[in-house]
Amino acid sequence: MLSKYPLSEVEKSFLKESGVEKISTLIPYLTVDNFPKLGLLTACRFLEWAAENPNGVISLPTGKSPEFFIKWTQFLLENWDNKKGKDVREKYGLGNCKKPVLKDLTFVQIDEFYPISSKQHNSFYDYVNKFYIQGFGLSKENAILINSDEIPLANGLTYKEVFPDLKVDLSLRFRDPQNDLEKLQQESIYLIDKWCGDYEQKIRDKGGIGFFLGGIGPDGHIAFNTRGSHIFSVTRLTETNFETQAVAAGDLGGIEVSANRLVITIGLDTIVYNPEAVAIIIAAGEAKAGIVKDSLETPLDNVFPATVLQKLKNGRFYLTKGAAVKLTDSMDAYYEKGEWTWEKTERAVIDLCKKIGKYGHRVKLSDLKADKYTKLIPDLSEETVSLVMKSTEAKLAKGLEQETDEVLLHTGPHHDDISLGILPHITNQLHEPSNEAHFSVLTSGFTAVTNTFVIDTLQHTKKLLDEDRIQMVNFEDFFEVGYSLKTDKDVYHFLTNVASERAEERERGLCHRVVRALVIVFGVKNKAQLRETINEVISILRNSYDGEKNPSKIQKLKGMIREFEEELVWAHFGVQVKNVHHLRLGFYTGDIFTEQPDKKRDVEPIVEMFRKVNPTKISLTLDPEGSGPDTHYKVLQATAEAVRQWGEEKDISNLRIIGYRNVWFKFEPHEANVIVPVSLGDMSVMEDSFANCYLSQVNASFPSYSHNGKFSTVAKRIWVNQLNDIQLLLGKNYFYQHDRAKVRSSHGLIFFRDMNVEEFLATARELEKSIEGML
Repeated sequence: MLSKYPLSEVEKSFLKESGVEKISTLIPYLTVDNFPKLGLLTACRFLEWAAENPNGVISLPTGKSPEFFIKWTQFLLENWDNKKGKDVREKYGLGNCKKPVLKDLTFVQIDEFYPISSKQHNSFYDYVNKFYIQGFGLSKENAILINSDEIPLANGLTYKEVFPDLKVDLSLRFRDPQNDLEKLQQESIYLIDKWCGDYEQKIRDKGGIGFFLGGIGPDGHIAFNTRGSHIFSVTRLTETNFETQAVAAGDLGGIEVSANRLVITIGLDTIVYNPEAVAIIIAAGEAKAGIVKDSLETPLDNVFPATVLQKLKNGRFYLTKGAAVKLTDSMDAYYEKGEWTWEKTERAVIDLCKKIGKYGHRVKLSDLKADKYTKLIPDLSEETVSLVMKSTEAKLAKGLEQETDEVLLHTGPHHDDISLGILPHITNQLHEPSNEAHFSVLTSGFTAVTNTFVIDTLQHTKKLLDEDRIQMVNFEDFFEVGYSLKTDKDVYHFLTNVASERAEERERGLCHRVVRALVIVFGVKNKAQLRETINEVISILRNSYDGEKNPSKIQKLKGMIREFEEELVWAHFGVQVKNVHHLRLGFYTGDIFTEQPDKKRDVEPIVEMFRKVNPTKISLTLDPEGSGPDTHYKVLQATAEAVRQWGEEKDISNLRIIGYRNVWFKFEPHEANVIVPVSLGDMSVMEDSFANCYLSQVNASFPSYSHNGKFSTVAKRIWVNQLNDIQLLLGKNYFYQHDRAKVRSSHGLIFFRDMNVEEFLATARELEKSIEGML
């Protein structure tokens, strides 16, 4: 495979570093260790191509995926001739490459929502102009762009006049209009279709795209060519599917918007029209591993749009190791290279049970010898499966251990991460009175609160003020000091009315906390000013477009709503407000690309929290590859540095680190060393606390692509699936006949990794190393 396809000097360098010796997929691929390194690889390959094709046609992606591609490209251009730049170039195949000049390249915009104003900062048109046209110094005149404001519609009208609710009904392509507005809309759709044809022709008149870089969606979509798109599709106005709408919800301000917005996208045939094109798909993280395997190992198929790259000799996938983990090549290399570990034995046996559909105690030696991976197990015998079963039972036993006299600090990047990751494990800890528990969410999390939720809450607050049902504002010292007192009372009031099922009173508890937040954020001094502030915030939000970055004070208000929600969850178990710490790290800004964590601004608050709490165990989301939301790995970086610094001040050799994962990224059984049983009662507690406390999330405005609903349901499904895997190994009898009630009642399992400080820092260090050369 390696000799069949031409590799550039950059690709040869990265291939050598990857250690990959065999590529048997239908499209070649390269692997790197993590998400930031993926950006370096794509930047080097782009600059190599641009140096050879100064007048070429390029098409580059939007969204969060290209963050490090953009940063590394700018870094290399700015440092081309100094030592920092030369060192990177020499290492990765650009040593003999002349500095590329990008101004004469023709840029082709891949896709755009429709309709959306080009002036909105969440439009791809704005993104392209900011990060590529201006950021890379490209020519605006040469660019072929998608500007919704300039696409001609019937009678010269604007899209807001033709589509007043911003919904485009594509059935009008084929049916008779029912009224004058529909007649206008039908004429306009035909005009948009003509515009798309002209757009396609402009690209083909240039010879087609010479360098294409794109991400891949959870359903396999390339650009907005979703699962099932025609292999010969061209630029068009089209609908999307749920998975794509869920991914786009973050850009557009919620699934409520993205579900009703169409898209204009180049087609699969547009991407491969130029037979010499370099077309690269990037993918990071194990969440993408399944679709990557299907895209690389399946013959040309419209169910997997990326298979179209098989048409190009320069078609490539650039992957993190996590995204490549399910490839046959990766599996072969994992088992065949290096020393054999116990983890390999566990993985091979558990996977074999799933492959042949047999319980562990029924797997025969002949089954082990017939499988390409289990046959490699050293000293293979009738006892092999039994040993794996015992090892797994030991992990379960560890998950059943009653911890005592621990100071527990549970941390999460966002509100709800801790609950969705390990709530049943935490409840076990909280039942033991000798344990002291603290909870800390490291970012404000305001981007997860919709404008509509805040408007509705503020209107209700105003109504309660009119009815004199928020009596604390009548106290003499409320606006001086009273607003900061009795915050536990808000929490208790709210949860009491959850218990009594009085929804109106429950919401009054939220409004109490919102009033306190308004006083803190806006410096409100009296009741009149409070009312004015509420009206002003409502006005600002009503005049904002969905997905628009809010002013900093409204960001803070939204964040404080999320913080209240987090306090409510842990108050279920008697945890006081003072033990729920809100760090609001400064790198979290609501921009498309948040900053890298700063060692003073973002690390020092974590170290200070460690000093204050003095934990014996710290839990955190373990996403060392940068495969989940970018906040996850940035928080991981900051936390790892804080642990390192704290370790310089005191002996933390006995500190334990609990690495958990949740709806974004999950452990396989062989990766975890602790397994915690989850009962139906545990699941109910998690579902109920989520629904009753995370009020801003219940409508699932920013859902997982795997489920159109609450994240708590996604977490529950993961736990159930994890039980299924272990049941296939241990047998169902093991669970329902176990001598411990906790195991007998388990209908799900949680996996996590218990590490010492050195193990944790080693895991996090690779991610830090991949970025530090750029900073």
